Amino acid sequence: MDTTIKTRRPFIFAIFLVVAGVIGWIAAFDLTLEKIDTLIDPSYSPSCDISPLVQCGVNMSSAQGSVFGFPNPIIGVAAFMAPIIVGVAILAGARFAAWFWITFNAGVLAGIVFVAWLISQSIFVLGTLCPYCMVVWSVMIPMFFYVTVFNLKEGHFGNSGASRQIFARLYPFTWILVLLGYLAIVVMAQLRLDAITTIILYS
Repeated sequence: MDTTIKTRRPFIFAIFLVVAGVIGWIAAFDLTLEKIDTLIDPSYSPSCDISPLVQCGVNMSSAQGSVFGFPNPIIGVAAFMAPIIVGVAILAGARFAAWFWITFNAGVLAGIVFVAWLISQSIFVLGTLCPYCMVVWSVMIPMFFYVTVFNLKEGHFGNSGASRQIFARLYPFTWILVLLGYLAIVVMAQLRLDAITTIILYS
């Protein structure tokens, strides 16, 4: 069983990386364009400003929106190219060494940590739900869980054959972790912002 797990090319996983990367890249690119428009015309109202709660204007103009001295979406435009390239390479027949997967997983981990911080800032400090930001959240959460569990089942972290078999059996149920991540955001938004009522009132 170990040999099968190790050598089988993960087509579905590769497609997932490409699709998630493209969705995240489009969201980051659109948010970058919105930021550019606000810089050109300070009176410009971003298209993603739907209501006082669902908007991206506050997020873009805040200190949290430019953590490293430039707009955060620029990071996304660059970073989301990685899963796209990895996914396409796998589909083309590429096989990567364990160190590559560990490095890729470290990058995804850094991404989800940054996203988790942005989620907390958006909900608990800024009091907004940025549409494009939420699209990025929605792809980063499954990307982190699926990449991590994939690496564990493939033994890229040097884990034993027994643990690989365990994670291979658990891999199809990774969606449960993703769902729990989504539910955590919904619960926080509801408890802190009464999001459901507010969205209904402005719909």
